[in-house]
Amino acid sequence: MDFTNVHSNLSYIYTANVFHHSILCFLSLPITTNLHTMGVTSITQEFLCPIAPARMFKALIIDSKNLIPRLLPQFIASVDVTQGDGGAGSIEQVNFTEASHFRYVKHRIDELDQDNFVCKYTMIEGDALGDKLDSIAYEVKFEAASDGSSICKMTSKYNTIGEFEVKEEEIISGKNSAMGIYKVVEAYLLENPHVYS
Repeated sequence: MDFTNVHSNLSYIYTANVFHHSILCFLSLPITTNLHTMGVTSITQEFLCPIAPARMFKALIIDSKNLIPRLLPQFIASVDVTQGDGGAGSIEQVNFTEASHFRYVKHRIDELDQDNFVCKYTMIEGDALGDKLDSIAYEVKFEAASDGSSICKMTSKYNTIGEFEVKEEEIISGKNSAMGIYKVVEAYLLENPHVYS
């Protein structure tokens, strides 16, 4: 990947993250902050979701390897656990279809807290990282809102190679392109209230 392709590549990386351990059903615009230090750019987002935290966690974290390929077969060929049992320390590989720009990405599950609805994982491999990013670390947490819905908090840390700096507008572009995917899963969960309940 050369520098001229960084914008489209980062957009696709965000979309790849949406496909796997992603937050797919938000009704409000995110609250976003951006912090950059040498070699690391951190993006923090907060979203509202109409689904309860436990149900969201089951659907999008615990069972994402089954749900996402089934709902989005045009983009995701499969999600395979290549090491471990799906818990902390496991490696999962997302395989994209021929319609995508990339072949696959691998994530390492760093922490999976099913009691507090927290998942930490790191994108460690795949052509989507290109030659500007070493890895991307994610922390996703679902909290209960007063009306039974969810507040999702997500932090993404882009670990870059050399002095390359990730621009927030590049990530925003990727988030915007992923909104269609959000709506697909949101509709599925809302139309099937007993699934993952």
